[in-house]
Amino acid sequence: MKLSQHYTRTSVYATLTVLVIGAVIYYFAINYIGTQQLDRALQQQLTEAEEYIRSNDGNPQLYDLDRDHAVFVKTNRQLLLKRFFDTTYFNPKEQRSEAGRAVEDLVKQKDSNYKVVITVSRAGQKNLIELISIITLALLAGLLAVLFVINKYMLNGLWKPFQLTLNEIKQFNIADVDQFKGKPSKVDEFTELNEAIREMSLRVTHDYLNLKQFTENASHEMMTPLAVVTTKLDTLIQDETLSAEQLGQIADIYSSVNKSSRLNQSLLLLAKLENKLVTEEEPISLETVIETKILQFQELIEKKELTIRHTLYPRQIVASKYLVDILLNNLFSNAIRHNLPGGFITIDLNFDQLSIKNTGAANTLNGPQIFERFQKGKDSQGAGLGLTLVKNICQLYGYTIHYEYETGWHKFVFTF
Repeated sequence: MKLSQHYTRTSVYATLTVLVIGAVIYYFAINYIGTQQLDRALQQQLTEAEEYIRSNDGNPQLYDLDRDHAVFVKTNRQLLLKRFFDTTYFNPKEQRSEAGRAVEDLVKQKDSNYKVVITVSRAGQKNLIELISIITLALLAGLLAVLFVINKYMLNGLWKPFQLTLNEIKQFNIADVDQFKGKPSKVDEFTELNEAIREMSLRVTHDYLNLKQFTENASHEMMTPLAVVTTKLDTLIQDETLSAEQLGQIADIYSSVNKSSRLNQSLLLLAKLENKLVTEEEPISLETVIETKILQFQELIEKKELTIRHTLYPRQIVASKYLVDILLNNLFSNAIRHNLPGGFITIDLNFDQLSIKNTGAANTLNGPQIFERFQKGKDSQGAGLGLTLVKNICQLYGYTIHYEYETGWHKFVFTF
């Protein structure tokens, strides 16, 4: 979820909570004020009724409260606590019952005591409170709508410089000549962010160029003496005066030198893959490349008496032919080298997947670990970088690769 959506949700929830609580408090406050006004009106009418009764010796029931209800009941009680309470008021004009407010007290007339109950309608107050509540809810809904619109559109405009900066960061390539520039913004925080990213990109690019130059120089310096050693070994091998033991030792040295050379080339290729420096791409018919690769490894397959079966459907990809060749070389080499004498290799290619499986040792490999650098089996003669190269090539083109074990079969599956 985007930051603006988080902010909108939080602000709407917070505002809604505050407004609802405020509306409830406002409702009870208005209701309390209205009740107090009715109580003051009832108190005034009660005072008028007491003055009327005390100044007139007539029947208290003749007291007219002008549409209000006044009930006088003769009582022997000498003391009655005055109280205000909610009750039901009968409206004689409308001929219906409605909400009312009443006061009850004791009124004395000479030697007689009367309990008086005066009731007034509070329908007008109730309607006023309902009207105020409706207006409040309408204002609440309008405020939430305005808040939502402001957060959705105005904040999106406010965050636009950040989105532009983020897109530029995503497109930033450490090997490009163009450096991060950042989009100008009137917001100080975004300007400061752009400056920090610009400085960081300059440091990273500078470090990368230094490392790239060092790696290239180191590789060149390593390849030169290795080439010299290889040339000298070729000359020594051709010397007919050497004994069989000496030739064996030279062959071991020759093998080690070649392994060092391959290791150096593999590490350089890994560095290029991790920094996305291999950019040449072309359409490749994968089924044709696989068929060619089978012919290239035919001698090794026959030497180990392996049977290869394949089902290849047309599948075209866009990639570097050099990298695809390295990927298939590593997979075919592993399938042949770690196979059993007289074993099988099965290759299946369809539009979605490529799977290469071979018979081998009856034990499963550690799936995630085998793709890490310098991870290899006990009997492996390689440098432990083959499957790492395969994984990085797949990552470069957005493919996924995983390892499966099926009762004596070791299987690598690519998903395009």
